[in-house]
Amino acid sequence: MALWSIKDIPDQSGKLAIVTGATGGLGLETAIALAGAGAEVILAGRNPAKGRTAEALIRDRHRKAVVRFEQIDLASLGSVAAFAERMLTASRPIDILVNNAGVMAPIKRKTTEDGFEMQLGTNYLSHFALTGRLLPLLAAAKARVVQLSSTMHRGGVIRLNDLNYTQGYKPWPVYSQSKLTMLMFALELDRRSDAKGWGLTSVAAHPGVASTDLTTNGPNVDANPLMAWLTTRAARLLGHSAADGALPQLMAATMPGVKGGQYFGPQGWKEYKGPPGLGKIEPQALDRAVAAKLWVASESLTGVSFG
Repeated sequence: MALWSIKDIPDQSGKLAIVTGATGGLGLETAIALAGAGAEVILAGRNPAKGRTAEALIRDRHRKAVVRFEQIDLASLGSVAAFAERMLTASRPIDILVNNAGVMAPIKRKTTEDGFEMQLGTNYLSHFALTGRLLPLLAAAKARVVQLSSTMHRGGVIRLNDLNYTQGYKPWPVYSQSKLTMLMFALELDRRSDAKGWGLTSVAAHPGVASTDLTTNGPNVDANPLMAWLTTRAARLLGHSAADGALPQLMAATMPGVKGGQYFGPQGWKEYKGPPGLGKIEPQALDRAVAAKLWVASESLTGVSFG
C-alpha cells in the first residue's frame, strides 16, 4: 500500500475549513495543505501579527490560496463566543473544523480568563464550546470535525471530581487528561451526531512526536535552560517534522471513506513518527459512561449546549 501524503488530498475547492492554532506548527502546516488543495481556510489564532505572517506564507506557497486570519483566544470563552458569532452572522456552512490549538504541560498551574486550569480550558473546553456554537454551520455542511489528541492520552485519567486540578497539579498528568478529553469528545460527538442526525463525521488524530513550538510554550516555560534544551532535543530525536506530524489530522480531515469515531496517527514505533494511518485508542477513552458525564460537565462549565 502506497504511503499517504498531501498529494493524496482530494480537491477541496468550494469547501470552507477552520483550523485553530493555525499561525504556527501543526496548525499552519494543516492550513497550508488545505489551501493548496483548494479549500478556503480560516486561520483561527490569537496573534494578529503571526496571522498576517501565516497568510503571507500560505499565499507565497499557493498564489491562488483563499485564506484569512480570524482572531480567537482559546483561553477566553468570550473570545470563542465572539468568533463563533462572526461565523454565524456570515452564515457560511463549515465543511472542515480542525480543533488543533493547544498548550502543553506548563510547569506551574495557570488559569484561563474564565478560571479554568489552562490546559483543560485551552485544549479542551474552548474547543468543546467552539464546536457547540458552530454546530448549525457544521451540520449544514455535514462537516468533518477533527479533534487533536496525543499519544499522552494513554496515561490520562478523567478526574470528574476535579477536572480543573485545583488540588495536586502536576503538568504531565494534567496534559494527559486534556488530550484524553479531546479523544473522548470526538467519540462522544460521533455517537451524539448519529443519534440526533447532525450528519457530522467526528474523528480524532494525533501527530506523534512533532518538532513544533508547543514545547517552547509548555514544559520549557519557567524551566531551567538545561531542561528546556533536553525537551526540545528529545522531540527532534524521537519524532518528526511539523509537516509530517500534520499528516494524520489532514488524513482525518480529507481522506474519502473516513468513518466517524476513527483515530489517526503515525504508524511507526509507539506511534511517535512515521506515515499516517489508524491509531490505537486506549480502553479508558472508550468508556461511554465517563464520556457522558464529561459531556454534561463540559456543558455546565462552558454554558454551551449542543441541543
